[in-house]
Amino acid sequence: GCGSGASPVVANIAKKSGALTLAVVTKPFSFEGIQRMEIAQDSLRKLKGKVDTLISISNDKLLSILEPKTTVLNAFWACDEILRQAVQGISDLIVLPGIINIDFADVKAIMKDSGSALFGIGKATGSERAREAAQKALSSPLLDLSCKGAKGVLFNVSGGK
Repeated sequence: GCGSGASPVVANIAKKSGALTLAVVTKPFSFEGIQRMEIAQDSLRKLKGKVDTLISISNDKLLSILEPKTTVLNAFWACDEILRQAVQGISDLIVLPGIINIDFADVKAIMKDSGSALFGIGKATGSERAREAAQKALSSPLLDLSCKGAKGVLFNVSGGK
């Protein structure tokens, strides 16, 4: 498809121009078939060498946390929503002001030539909300990799008044 075929080419051009390159991708659902999964795996291998940071989300893992009666259409919508949250989360780190700001230089220092990366979101309320949210973000069932051996971390905490 366009994403699996064009992504490595576009990423390579962007990286060669000096841009910080980040790919946030999903792996197909098992029900989409072996051929589609093989195409996705091949594309991931090609893409990994062309981007600074690669975040890969397993649609099957996402399906495992959705309600059993979720329709196929809603499952695809949920995948799109996870992708949106990942991209917006990284963008928000750079553009939204905070008590302790993370700017583009911070993001670039962590993501430049970093390879595979994890992305987790945690939300909580109550007196232990920061700790609980961090634990949820780090133990998300969507994470394909372990944090063990990580070379860097971008961590953002936001909250209400």
